[in-house]
Amino acid sequence: MTRRVSPIQAIRAEIDALFTSDRDLVEVIEDVARLGARLIIQTAVEAEVDAFLGRARYQRASIASVAGDSGDAEETVVRPGHRNGHCPTTVKTTSGPITVARPKLRGTTEKFASRLFGTGVTRTHALETLVIASFVRGLSTRDVEGALADALGPEAALSKSTVSTICQAIVAEYDAWCRRDLTGVELDYLFLDASHFKMHEASSRAEPILAAWGITTEGKPVFVGLAAAGAESADAWEDFLTDLVGRGLRPPLLIISDGAPGLISAAERVFPASLRQRCLVHRARNVVAKVSSDDQAEVKADFWKIFGISDLGEDVKVGQPLVELVQRRIDAFADTWGRRYPAAVKCLLADRQSLTPYLRFPLEHHKRVRHSNFIERTFGETRRRAKVIGRFPGENSCVSLVWAVLDRAARGWRGFTSTSKGLRILQDLRRALLHPTLAPATEAA
Repeated sequence: MTRRVSPIQAIRAEIDALFTSDRDLVEVIEDVARLGARLIIQTAVEAEVDAFLGRARYQRASIASVAGDSGDAEETVVRPGHRNGHCPTTVKTTSGPITVARPKLRGTTEKFASRLFGTGVTRTHALETLVIASFVRGLSTRDVEGALADALGPEAALSKSTVSTICQAIVAEYDAWCRRDLTGVELDYLFLDASHFKMHEASSRAEPILAAWGITTEGKPVFVGLAAAGAESADAWEDFLTDLVGRGLRPPLLIISDGAPGLISAAERVFPASLRQRCLVHRARNVVAKVSSDDQAEVKADFWKIFGISDLGEDVKVGQPLVELVQRRIDAFADTWGRRYPAAVKCLLADRQSLTPYLRFPLEHHKRVRHSNFIERTFGETRRRAKVIGRFPGENSCVSLVWAVLDRAARGWRGFTSTSKGLRILQDLRRALLHPTLAPATEAA
């Protein structure tokens, strides 16, 4: 009689089958992460049942001892009872909810309860951390096998061929992505930001990974570039942006970023014709941080009133007149709070012209282009997955993880929609900024 396929064997077969399909690599890696989580947890639960019954699957209950490391027999507790199939149990992990086949026992004198999950498992933190760590370190075949084998024994590890396929596929896909031609990418908006990770063993500080993505002239989001750097210096950002230009990226209409001096300097040198928008969320935090706790709520509210234009009615027109109106509101804010909080006002007035360029763009885009939170949320997801690692095995491992997370996230980003009026505004701005010899005599309002 043929033995039934165990849940562990079934999961391994599912993982191996993923690489025989023609599906997109990013989708395959997502499924591997989920199946890897199932494999780890399933193996752990099955091992607990073996220990509880005192014998492995299909082993007879009459066996009462096993050989120890020294070769001598060691006593093992053998309980009455036997396995009686499985029932599905849902576990929440960072890869999403997964279903584990919980073993059912019959004929036991005491109830089996998993020490890992308890009697009613809905979430596991220890194994969830292990899954993330294994996924991150999956760029090294030896690290993947070691992480799983150290925690759950060698029987939990993926096959060498599967691990090797995963590693080679990720590296090849990332390398090709970094060299791809960008001549077909034309942007209205370019977002720039960096996030810091500990990725070198000899360094005690976190180092930045520089990232760029934006919105095309068709309103579609696109992940543009990613690279590791030693610091957020002007040279590092200039090398990063120059590489993008060298591969065909054309100047955007608007660059959105925080106030990092190196980034600002590099952006202005590489894309001198593009407008630059400083993130209002970052600037609000900077201003409020210089205000006493008693007044922070009021100052923050007044700050955002500067840029609120809903009170101007539905006929508000974007362009230079609106920019000048908001600049006058900045002066009014300075008059109100300057005597009590001069440092906060000084912070607001510094680089003040970079706070209002977005007001020249379509009204329907304002809330999404006046700050860089568009990418900060995604970087937050990357840091969430990475924080359990502490320090990465190396720079390649770190950059590849960030790329994997951001590339997957990019598929879920919302694009921009434009009205016919908004499209005309963008077209006129493109002429005025990027093709001034073709621009009309007056700027679009």
